Amino acid sequence: MKKYLNKIFVGDCIERMRDLPDGSVDAVFADSPYNLQLGNKTLYRPEDQTAARAVRDSWDSFESNKEYDEFTRAWLTECKRVLKPDGAMWVIGSYHNIFRVGSILQDLGFWILNDIVWVKNNPMPNFRGTRFTNAHETMIWATPQKTGKYTFNYETMKKLNGGKQMRSNWDLNICLGEERIKNEKGKSLHTTQKPMDLLRRVILSSTKVGDIILDPFMGSGTTAAVAKELGRNFIGFEQDESYVEAARARLENIKTIDLSDIEITLPKRDEIRVAFSELIDGGLLYAGQTLVSPKGERVMITRDGQLTHSLYGKASIHVMAAKMQRSASFNGWDYWSAEKRDGNLIPIDELRKYIRGIKQDIKKAA
Repeated sequence: MKKYLNKIFVGDCIERMRDLPDGSVDAVFADSPYNLQLGNKTLYRPEDQTAARAVRDSWDSFESNKEYDEFTRAWLTECKRVLKPDGAMWVIGSYHNIFRVGSILQDLGFWILNDIVWVKNNPMPNFRGTRFTNAHETMIWATPQKTGKYTFNYETMKKLNGGKQMRSNWDLNICLGEERIKNEKGKSLHTTQKPMDLLRRVILSSTKVGDIILDPFMGSGTTAAVAKELGRNFIGFEQDESYVEAARARLENIKTIDLSDIEITLPKRDEIRVAFSELIDGGLLYAGQTLVSPKGERVMITRDGQLTHSLYGKASIHVMAAKMQRSASFNGWDYWSAEKRDGNLIPIDELRKYIRGIKQDIKKAA
């Protein structure tokens, strides 16, 4: 695999992928052809009647939906072969193709985890005024098998989203300005170049430092540039030599950044588990002690590690928090604080972290 790492190769992606070993890459990001040819139609801007640039490249030209489906099935089959069982499969598309791609993904046995809507803050208008302005694209995030233990850096994405769960609608600008790769005439080199911010979220959410990311349709090199920036490895295939040349030149100016303030590499689900009763057994909490919610609601700890309330009865820290929030479920660790004898409050999650630290030290010493 070393001969492929951090290189972009010229050639047909289906043929090129056949040279890669089975289960050799951690993630795939595919910005495949959208099959959105407009034929001989030209769209004109109403304000000045200048022609709007459409995708008329040969790589996006197919004789029929059947031909497009056969092509899609072929490259997705190779992607599934080279992906590790727990790998991440990302495909981006528009309404022209994403439903066909999604169907083929499922036919091949991929398990779809999410569809992400990239909401474009500055989309191209609908010049004819005959439809809604098409202001989004859809990404499918899947894994090769339903039982795969895929990577999801939940805490990293939450941090990037200001401490809140990141949702499946991503509001980002289209690729413009200095980031846009230009040709020798000063025009955009690639008609569908994706913004680096989009790839940053994809890569930070579903890969680890040092992982190998394959892009079968590398284009002007956005996946490679972001992979290098974020300390990942990449492999790229692209049949247009002018794109490859531009992508290679682009990579020379990319430097790997310090991720210590960005990535939280250990998801909570992988941390050492601590039961609420262990806080009582460890003497950090006691039966009869009061827990207080962010709204000032008060409950009491029972001898068996439950909580009791005059209206809501007896329940676990999670169920009691859900009842008070009138929610189907709620994380009690994030909800309750313990009232100490001096009247001050301490979040019970801080006490859990203390117990977890002790257990980690014991584990290391064993």
